[in-house]
Amino acid sequence: MLINPESKYRPFMAPVALADRRWPSRHIEAAPRWVSTDLRDGNQSLADPMGVEKKLRFYDMLLKIGFKEIEIGFPSASETEFDFVRSLIDGGKIPDDVTVQVLTQAREDLIARTFESLKGVRQAIVHMYVATAPLFRRVVFGMDKAEIIALSVAGARTMLAESRKQPETRWTFEYSPETFSFTEAEFALEVCERVLDVFQPTPDNPVILNLPATVEVAMPNVYADQIEWFCRNISRRDSVVISLHPHNDRGTGVAATELGLLAGADRVEGCLFGNGERTGNVDLVTLALNLYTQGIDPKLDFSGMREVVGTVEHCNGLPVHPRHPYAGELVFTAFSGSHQDAIKKGFAAHETRNDGIWEMPYLPIDPADLGETYEAVIRVNSQSGKGGIAWVLEQDRGLKLPRRFQVDFSRTVQEIADRTGKEMTSESIWQAFEAAYHLDGNKRFALVDYEAAGLRRPGDKRRFAGHIRIDGEVRAIAGIGNGLISGVVAALNDGCGIDMEVVDYHEHALRRGSDAQAAAYVEARLADGRTVFGVGIDGDVATASVKAVLGAANAA
Repeated sequence: MLINPESKYRPFMAPVALADRRWPSRHIEAAPRWVSTDLRDGNQSLADPMGVEKKLRFYDMLLKIGFKEIEIGFPSASETEFDFVRSLIDGGKIPDDVTVQVLTQAREDLIARTFESLKGVRQAIVHMYVATAPLFRRVVFGMDKAEIIALSVAGARTMLAESRKQPETRWTFEYSPETFSFTEAEFALEVCERVLDVFQPTPDNPVILNLPATVEVAMPNVYADQIEWFCRNISRRDSVVISLHPHNDRGTGVAATELGLLAGADRVEGCLFGNGERTGNVDLVTLALNLYTQGIDPKLDFSGMREVVGTVEHCNGLPVHPRHPYAGELVFTAFSGSHQDAIKKGFAAHETRNDGIWEMPYLPIDPADLGETYEAVIRVNSQSGKGGIAWVLEQDRGLKLPRRFQVDFSRTVQEIADRTGKEMTSESIWQAFEAAYHLDGNKRFALVDYEAAGLRRPGDKRRFAGHIRIDGEVRAIAGIGNGLISGVVAALNDGCGIDMEVVDYHEHALRRGSDAQAAAYVEARLADGRTVFGVGIDGDVATASVKAVLGAANAA
């Protein structure tokens, strides 16, 4: 890279001066018209383009998601593209409320071939494009401004003539001054005006003017200024649909689109997950779900996100990045201890709400709305903390560990994660929990049976008597205390030579219903000052508490 990049690159200068811009103070209040270009713009960008089977599978998915405008191909480019368009029309695969769109260059023979491919279609958008930027005029076409206007006007006249040969179809015309993002604003406006003069749009039959950021050359606010200026100055605004077709060369395609909508655009063309030539078309999934998280119905359904991802990966042969917004495999997953603790507390707080509002640390959208579970929200590795470990046990096993219990167990998990250097699965965490708190059968003290007698008046003592197995030998023990737990502790202290006292106790049901199990947790202090923990799980809460005390004894 150059030390002085200014010797090679020039900053893009905004082509419009918009001192009184209004878009910064506006809000998006409704979804735009969405257009999927996956089957055309997206397909041309693939190393191995989709065949008919994959295109049909992708098309069916787009219908299921809810797209009402779909660019299905470039029928004049190849026989395969032509045949695919025909297969949808002849096969009756276009619903009444869906409009297909096709692309063509501004050449008479290509336009005629394009209209031929659409014979018999109920309604369609024919999209013609001409590159208008100075670089393309000079280097690619060798044309001046007048010649670019003439080419565009001639193409529009041909489109109009071809459409009149098929009056049974409802035609919509679309024109793109391709490379709009670095075309002089006045010239982009002029060429569009001349095209409108040919089409003569009306409010009932508008023309789509598509303003592409074919190459991102400036910050998103510059694109917004260009769109607002164009919307203010184009004639017949009530008869024109302003469409955006942003690319992602600077990595700001989504931001540029959102600002373009604030600036007055009505429609957005893009691809699922941002596929498209070079750095990609704008990502329609991210755009739609950005609206959703602001309480705006995007009119697209991504409640089966795993199915959408699987279909796109199969058809495109491209992976969706694990950190892709809303859709990546890890996008709802937290490994960091502080993040995990915040999410765990957020879910606990959410359970107390009664207004249905979603407010969750680090999760701007409820994964369940996309068909995801909460199992992968928190995953444990060496970066994780007590909150994340506790979350996994609560989600998988129903255990709600008290805070100091969480701290104690997190040391065990941290040691394992540091030693192995790997992520710990929920199963490996449970195995570590069983081993740490002697639930796996490897224990010195085990309950055989017991009885707890005594009056139930406040202040009365309670006697515990039972049999426990110590090092494989069954022994009878008994003790008296203020309650069941203190009776068990007294029995262990007197009969087994253990000197401990219970300093904290918690219990809860693992699930609801008559067959619910209970979990009990004991924190105990030993005579030497050590703190030990025990857990008991049983269908009877009293038995669970006895097992928890014995668990603490095993730890001692």
